[in-house]
Amino acid sequence: MRERELLLKDIGMADFVLTELALFLDTHPQDRRALEYFNHYNRIKIQMEKEFSQKYFPLNLRLTDCGKEWSWGAAPLPWEGECA
Repeated sequence: MRERELLLKDIGMADFVLTELALFLDTHPQDRRALEYFNHYNRIKIQMEKEFSQKYFPLNLRLTDCGKEWSWGAAPLPWEGECA
């Protein structure tokens, strides 16, 4: 697997963990340990998204750096076979 696909996979795993922790925190809002885990994985995911966006293309508009050039549309489209 290429570096790009590995990084996308890791971002997806961190996103899954964050979603599960958010659901848990919805029903256990006082659980400090779960909140610490959420904050930890959120920092990791943000860093991975920044790294990916700098190397390849932005994953969301928040990570688009307009100082250089508009790169939001640089990602491969699903019908180009890159997203499978």
